Amino acid sequence: MPDSDSTLSATDLFGPVQLGPYGLRNRIVMAPLTRARAQPGDVPSPLAPEYYGQRASAGLIVAEATQISPQGKGYAWTPGIYDAAQVEGWRAVTRAVHEQGGRIFLQLWHVGRISHPSLQRDQQLPVAPSAIAPKGKAFTETGFVPYVTPRALETEEIPGIVDDFRRGAQNALAAGFDGVEIHAANGYLLEQFVRDSTNKRSDRYGGSRENRARFLLEVADAVVAVWGGERVGIRLSPVSPANDLAPDSDAQATYSHVVAALNALGLVYIHVIEGATQGPREVPGGFDLQILRRLFKGRYIANNGYDLALAIEARRRNLADLIAFGRPFIANPDLVERFRIGATLSPLDPKTLYGGAAKGYVDYPVMAQP
Repeated sequence: MPDSDSTLSATDLFGPVQLGPYGLRNRIVMAPLTRARAQPGDVPSPLAPEYYGQRASAGLIVAEATQISPQGKGYAWTPGIYDAAQVEGWRAVTRAVHEQGGRIFLQLWHVGRISHPSLQRDQQLPVAPSAIAPKGKAFTETGFVPYVTPRALETEEIPGIVDDFRRGAQNALAAGFDGVEIHAANGYLLEQFVRDSTNKRSDRYGGSRENRARFLLEVADAVVAVWGGERVGIRLSPVSPANDLAPDSDAQATYSHVVAALNALGLVYIHVIEGATQGPREVPGGFDLQILRRLFKGRYIANNGYDLALAIEARRRNLADLIAFGRPFIANPDLVERFRIGATLSPLDPKTLYGGAAKGYVDYPVMAQP
């Protein structure tokens, strides 16, 4: 918590900021948060418009990770963006956010090997750059089950997944989103290709860091062709071990190459998980996140374990343009206002994070008005 009211009044965290074509109300981002409340057919919950509308005071909302195809699904009850019913469900969400004066991007997602045959059509194997099984368990409709060894994608299959991202971007546009974020973090498919620990391919998508980044850049190019770079962001987690993703052998060089190459496409922001996803913020020796910030020509959104004091300090030192908050937004739909006046935050109920209906989703209270 900041030391005084003067700290709050001095920070620009609550002031407007330009993000591509959009003038955001503040520099606070609601991070994408999987809540596992989608309906059958991977259609967003009918409560989702209320949930997101309650949190529209954020400068920007990045909606929960959303699979671009049935193959991209890795968790039970997560929403999709690949058919008409899903588009209609999301249209209600964007309408609710816009009615409150907010802005919302959709996160486009393919989990790769972080799935299970029971979540795939026709019980097919999950896909990955290489047939390397992750340690851990998949969250399915019947509970947690061990991951399986994925199937390595054939070279000729990869353009089809690029097309799935393109269609997801087109559907997000039709659903009324203000932009999209490409999920290339947390050990999912695009990052599985980027890191040499999970990519053992010998074709044009493996080997050198240029080859390993090729798939991600082809996806970004396809999405930018739909939206324009000024309305496309990307999420990266350069040092996170999430989903059993071992480090890249030269993470600084690999992710510096990725970020520099993204500049050519004109993306509006990189959304960087600093440290381990939902874990320690410490970055391994030798890796400098600010190198990525300096390399990238657009906005830098910082994420992972931020509280108000840390966010104010990051802005004071100009370490990030915007700050993303995840779980604090779950229990505090009015998080921006609570931060603005230095109010106490409500705790979240971990038992209602995933699955269920209204409880723990749309029933967290806002502060009493004077």
